[in-house]
Amino acid sequence: MKTLFTALMVSSVLMSSTVFGAMDDAVIEQSFYPYKNGLPTADGYDPGVEITQQNVDSYKAILDDFMYRYIKQGWYTIKTSPTTSFDLYPGYVDATRSHAESVKLTPDGLLDGFVAGRPFPQEPDANDPEAGLKLVWNFQRGFNAGDSETIKPFWWTFRNMNNDKVERVIKFDWHFLNWKHRSQFDPKPDILPNPGQIFRSIYGKVLEPFDLANTQLLIHRYENDLKRDDAWLYLGFQRRVRRLATGQITDAFLGTDAMIEDFEGYNGRVSDYQWKYIETKNVLLPFYNHNEMDLSSEPANDPDGFQFVKVTGKGGCFPDVTWQLRKAYVVEGRPKDSNHPLSKRTIYLDVQTGIMSVLLSYDKKGDPWKYFPIGKTHSENHIDRNKGTGVAIDDFAVFLDEQAMHCTTLQFKSVINPEENSAKIFSVQNLRKQGR
Repeated sequence: MKTLFTALMVSSVLMSSTVFGAMDDAVIEQSFYPYKNGLPTADGYDPGVEITQQNVDSYKAILDDFMYRYIKQGWYTIKTSPTTSFDLYPGYVDATRSHAESVKLTPDGLLDGFVAGRPFPQEPDANDPEAGLKLVWNFQRGFNAGDSETIKPFWWTFRNMNNDKVERVIKFDWHFLNWKHRSQFDPKPDILPNPGQIFRSIYGKVLEPFDLANTQLLIHRYENDLKRDDAWLYLGFQRRVRRLATGQITDAFLGTDAMIEDFEGYNGRVSDYQWKYIETKNVLLPFYNHNEMDLSSEPANDPDGFQFVKVTGKGGCFPDVTWQLRKAYVVEGRPKDSNHPLSKRTIYLDVQTGIMSVLLSYDKKGDPWKYFPIGKTHSENHIDRNKGTGVAIDDFAVFLDEQAMHCTTLQFKSVINPEENSAKIFSVQNLRKQGR
């Protein structure tokens, strides 16, 4: 009896540490509130300075390699502002505190013991060969769009950098839904039933122009990262649904400068790349307060009084916003598929929010190819409906192809809400219904 009692007690302790063990508060504070004890600094940098073609060499250390070249060439001037805290939704932080202690990587590089929150809030260790993989899992299971996001209006503008001409504008209605590991909206942590074990879904529909109207895209990413995504395209002019082949996620999407794999920074399986943690550094990233920017006159007559961020710089390919000096993790990703059009991606992950804020892509030869900055605004300085959501709101993005001297700018209005994202819209049946 004594032996049995001892065994039961040991088992109870082990279960308690795995299921109910809480992450150390110091780790949580460092991960989610990195500026609590002081803002990031850099030699010679003062918030408010404008970085121009004339003075850019003085600030090279706090610029990514592509942006340094663009400013040096006179393509863009960066306006800066003081660093501010982008606190995430408390439920996501609490989920991390409650569950991160039990999260591990399997031999296949998958998550084990993950429930919700940030899987690996600990600072990356340069001596850990899995450090880069863990950081990308933090992004993949992050709070980039909360549990549910709608983007409408969503304008993709094709721009010629050589002659400053606007070639085409595609207007979308876009939706994101997390089926699992939810920490913001009920039901939590999962939407049921979910027999296919979908982790996340994306649905987009073209509203204009006429020749592309009703073209729709649906993507299901599964809980099992080794299972390939399912993606379907409804072609409005053909009035039929077709399943996208795996290789098509690296084709130009609807003639833009983006691949489906580029959405949100990286819209692929974690297991499709080899990931390497490079360094932690203070770098300028496009974080700002939307309502304090010099905004466009479009869209007209928005019910929330919302207006897009303006474009500026060469070809109108850059956001007219202020950038902040922020702590970032630099991660390098190399595709495992030898037929992939990229040789590598260099990603700047904002430490506090866990989002991919700046991405540099290199072609097969290793030459600089595409630049993707993703502008983020504080949720308290956007439309009223986003206040209290604790999400770094998607607000502007650019897909810039420097080899083709062409870009696609994305101007949009993001709303964090569950009302417009019922599970039924993320289905093949809905593609057919919407296309009628």
